[in-house]
Amino acid sequence: MNWLTDFVKPKLSSLVGKKETPSDLWTTCSKCNLMLYRSELEKNFYVCSHCDQHMYVDIDSRFRQLFDEQKYDFIEIPIENSDPLEFKDLKKYTDRIKEAQKKTNQKDAAIVATGKMGGQLVCIFLLDFSFMGGSMGQYVGEAFKIGCQKAVELQCPFISISSSGGARMQEGLISLMQLPKTVAAVNLLDKEKIPFISLLTHPTTGGVSASFAMLGDIIIAEKGSMIGFAGKRVIEKTINEQLPEDFQTAEYLLDHGMIDMVVHRKELRDTLSRVVSFVKK
Repeated sequence: MNWLTDFVKPKLSSLVGKKETPSDLWTTCSKCNLMLYRSELEKNFYVCSHCDQHMYVDIDSRFRQLFDEQKYDFIEIPIENSDPLEFKDLKKYTDRIKEAQKKTNQKDAAIVATGKMGGQLVCIFLLDFSFMGGSMGQYVGEAFKIGCQKAVELQCPFISISSSGGARMQEGLISLMQLPKTVAAVNLLDKEKIPFISLLTHPTTGGVSASFAMLGDIIIAEKGSMIGFAGKRVIEKTINEQLPEDFQTAEYLLDHGMIDMVVHRKELRDTLSRVVSFVKK
């Protein structure tokens, strides 16, 4: 037995050793890699104070940022997750859903809520990227339809907040069929003269961008968001040309007339409130 290493060293370490800083106090910016204090980041709307990168926002934080007095009511989506194809890759699709539900404490990627924004009632449909990349399957399509129907029922503006990698491949053709379903829901809004405001956040791609996300009466994007259908590298290989560095950014789409405005997250609530007041019947 070595008295110095087995007894003296542990005793000294316990007296003068540094306590580890809890990992949940800090996070790292996804762009500049700066260490950020989580409480300060939350106060700054989850925007990096160094490089202005707009980082991921969870559902509750997003709704607290937008709704008056941080008050809102969730709308139930009466559909159960299913595995129509009995899909399996490295894992069963049902296992992936259970893992995502446990991780996010959500039923699926879509949430619908109602509340007041700037004193005006609105219905918001939100896609959460943390649940299987915000992918659109039958649950998401049904949630979008119910959100549109709720906006018609309440005669209030409908706002969709998109963050998605596209269609959910594990549901195959059924996921692709959500495109005409969501388009039909948008047509219902148009028929009933209900304003549809589409907010695009980072990233909005694939089947979601190809369906309802680009159909808004007014299309707004958060600063710096990536928006597109196919990936930049896929397009470059297809057309055999080099694309601009800022291709598929919110700012690029604004310059080319694809969206109506680009807004900083700190100004988003005020901007949406003004837009709602302009378009409300």
